[in-house]
Amino acid sequence: MSGPRGVSAAAGPPGRPAAPGPVSFKAACPECGARFELDAGALRLVIGGSRRTTFYSFTCPECRASVRKPAGERIVELLTGGGVSTLRSI
Repeated sequence: MSGPRGVSAAAGPPGRPAAPGPVSFKAACPECGARFELDAGALRLVIGGSRRTTFYSFTCPECRASVRKPAGERIVELLTGGGVSTLRSI
């Protein structure tokens, strides 16, 4: 996710691969505006049959709001590559 509404995988310095180990994802809460990092276990990815039914979700660690955001191809790629639990719906 990148930006205040997105998610991005935290990586190593440009031009150098990230060190092996757990991946964390930068995220932001649309309810309280908090920005934070989440590990793969804190996120859930649902891949549906369309863009409308493909999304990721998490609980904000600051305000405890349940957050659900659409996931385009790049976000799906980042989250699945980072070990996020994925559910495929029909």
